[in-house]
Amino acid sequence: MSRSYRTVAKAATADFVVQGSEFIGRVRPVDSVDAAESFVDAVSEEYADATHNVPAYRVRVGDESGENGGRTEDAAGTGHFLREYSSDDGEPSGSAGKPALNVLTQQEIENCAVVVTRYYGGTNLGVGGLVRAYSRAVKEAVEAAGVIEERPHETVSITVEYDDSGTVRGILESEGYEFEADYQADVSFDVRVPLEEADAFRDRLRSATSGRADLE
Repeated sequence: MSRSYRTVAKAATADFVVQGSEFIGRVRPVDSVDAAESFVDAVSEEYADATHNVPAYRVRVGDESGENGGRTEDAAGTGHFLREYSSDDGEPSGSAGKPALNVLTQQEIENCAVVVTRYYGGTNLGVGGLVRAYSRAVKEAVEAAGVIEERPHETVSITVEYDDSGTVRGILESEGYEFEADYQADVSFDVRVPLEEADAFRDRLRSATSGRADLE
């Protein structure tokens, strides 16, 4: 069964100045490596004038095979894996990317990407100072975003005739699932369902509609 995991509730930013250098930590929930990479690229492009844009992310993937490099490890033996990535982006080795990633690791946060932007202020902070600053930027951004417990979900698409639409809608509302409905010649529902409940959910819909529901 797919386990629940900790992630950030929303995108957030934290910024502060250390001895003239401005640090801006940005954090965002992501659902794939591609989304994490896109976020990193977008921040790096928007703040291309910065001295450094230091990225880090931890993202759940379905298997061991993976693109984009980084380290992959089994997430608690569940068949899901974590893709971990960080870069110092020109800062001294080990002073920026790894400390940023370590904050996510220590708090067991997944499906999350961060970028810490630095505008150099003229004073060298030393490796220890950089480790503290990059760690602080991620910690404060995560605090601003808030941490939530999330369960893996999938989207179930349902198409039924009008006669069955009330039955289906009643099931969705009674279960409290998030859904979108589209009333055309037939009625379509896109429903966000926890992975471990998806099979039972489909069975219930088939039973309730005597097999008339078209499920994807």
